[in-house]
Amino acid sequence: MLRTAPMKMAELMILREDIDRVLEYIGKKADFQPQQDVSPQPSGEGVHARILERLKDCRAYLGIPDAEEYAASATLPSAADEEAALKLIAAADDLRRRETRCTENSRRLSAAYTEAHAFANLKVSYSELEHLTFLTFRIGKIDPAVFDSLQAALGDRAVLVALGDDKSRILAASSKKGRFALDSELKRFGFVQLEIAKDFKGVPAGVLEGLEKQVQEAGEEAAAVAAEKQAFCGQNREKLLSLLQVFSLETQIAGIRDKLESTQMVFRLSGWIPAEDGPKLMRDLDELTEGRVAIRLYTPSEVPSVQSGQEKVPVRFKHNAFTKSFERMVFSYGAPLYGTIDPTPLVAFFFTLLFGIMFGDLGQGLVFFCLGLVLNTGKVPLLRKWQKFGPIFIGIGCSSMLMGLLTGEFFANGDVLVPFSRWITGFFGAPRDHILHLMPSADSVGKLMMFFGFTLCVGFLINSIGLILNIVNLFSLGKPAQAIFSKTGICGAWFFWYAVFLAVRVAFFGGHPHIADWILLALPLAGLFFASPLTRLLEHEDKVLENGVFAAVIEGVVELLETISTYISNSVSFLRVGAFALSHAVLSYIVFTMTNLVGGAGGLAVMLFGNCVIIVLEGMIVAIQVIRLQYYEFFSKFFTETGREFTPFRFKYKTN
Repeated sequence: MLRTAPMKMAELMILREDIDRVLEYIGKKADFQPQQDVSPQPSGEGVHARILERLKDCRAYLGIPDAEEYAASATLPSAADEEAALKLIAAADDLRRRETRCTENSRRLSAAYTEAHAFANLKVSYSELEHLTFLTFRIGKIDPAVFDSLQAALGDRAVLVALGDDKSRILAASSKKGRFALDSELKRFGFVQLEIAKDFKGVPAGVLEGLEKQVQEAGEEAAAVAAEKQAFCGQNREKLLSLLQVFSLETQIAGIRDKLESTQMVFRLSGWIPAEDGPKLMRDLDELTEGRVAIRLYTPSEVPSVQSGQEKVPVRFKHNAFTKSFERMVFSYGAPLYGTIDPTPLVAFFFTLLFGIMFGDLGQGLVFFCLGLVLNTGKVPLLRKWQKFGPIFIGIGCSSMLMGLLTGEFFANGDVLVPFSRWITGFFGAPRDHILHLMPSADSVGKLMMFFGFTLCVGFLINSIGLILNIVNLFSLGKPAQAIFSKTGICGAWFFWYAVFLAVRVAFFGGHPHIADWILLALPLAGLFFASPLTRLLEHEDKVLENGVFAAVIEGVVELLETISTYISNSVSFLRVGAFALSHAVLSYIVFTMTNLVGGAGGLAVMLFGNCVIIVLEGMIVAIQVIRLQYYEFFSKFFTETGREFTPFRFKYKTN
């Protein structure tokens, strides 16, 4: 059984002239967890920080999508990088100024042309209109959307004339007597009066043509600048993204450097690394700094903060691709303590086994298997972030397909695999339609009970392995008293195993429990009853009965009740494995029956919809149940204390 990976504490003494390159190496290597908090926070000071901000501004102006993470080629900026960045910023600023000027010029000319065109229909001198004896005129602007409403509101009291094509400039005329009513209506509809020269007669056609030509030329100039901007983006996209990463990396390093312990000449950095990587770290840093770095490695037993209990050694696993995909399931519950047994391989095996038992279908399992293969390739952009779960889908797909062969299910069809089942069962006697028949019937109740008994056996195996892991871990951590007297230690395991043995013996071989049986059950229960004082006695505590005899008795009774109820619930809980396997078989039978009843294209639609429901909804429910069994029945046996996950320092581009 594999344990957590051995770790060592590395203490580095680095000269000021080498600190940036060392931090760059450590961040890119992503195999070093500092003791102090050096979370990458970019520095906002300095020339390079200002260049980075201007590069970000350029990227936003050009509309170039940002990178998601650092490229492997990203490194600290050189003088050539600084020169290239300044040139690119200057070119982008020049382009932005010209684009702004063209946009403003085009807007101004368009507004002038629209204003002039609005009065193209006014062919009489405005002063002549203003001095009429019986009429009042108003010229101004309104919202074109309310033109018709204003005209309806004025009715016969005034005449409304649109001076332009868009009805935004109007001329309103009414009698002198009705001018107050006209002004009131115009005000209600948001009319804005324009100041018109007394001798204004409209806009000459030559002026309109000239303005139209200028508007067209300004549009062409703006289009040319836009095309130049697009070409500039295409030519400089990769360079800009590369420079962004280069200067981002440098500002992060500057921010980290400011957090380190230092003197005028030397920086100190300490942290955890996998023991197997220690020699390589020393060689690489020695070569990088040309021998100007001092490195010392310590085992966890040599680190004072670990020995005093103030710090936990971080835990790191080393797995193949399939087992590694289950690591998050373990760490989401908690990290094992350093030096204990790694439970991930067992989690991977039990998860795959339990899912297959509860979700047995050759065709539906094939869907999971193919989905896992697609996820593994990483070639589908929408599924790329789920790539790490590819091996899980492959594993549960294989398990589900194997169970489907036993139950004879293929996309909820119970007839397709009958020839195969008859061929296999023919080697062992009379041929049968299904190797394992889960559908309830008069002649299958006994077999169904045997299947539920099998799931209880699986539960007994999982519970027992959890107990063994806990006992071994506690002894390896130097806690023999807890390993012996806890409910998940030797006493608890003894009671659980002998109770199961006794129940099986009585159920299958008859007879009654003997006095020896009761004694063998009473001994571990006595150890659990006196667990607290016995533990304190073995650990040489000052007071064996810390809170008195009465408190010790109450504590012992509670411990016994909790132990008995826990083992009963932990065992019975695995009946859900058989229940979900049965429900899957019944649901598949319903889909198969309805498909046959509908028939034709409708039957095909029923089959497709039914299988989709089973794969998505039941698949999700089964996965949740498997995780629940792992957490509450397996992990609870040995996760009595959680450790600390190994989280190596690495640069993250998006922190910027």
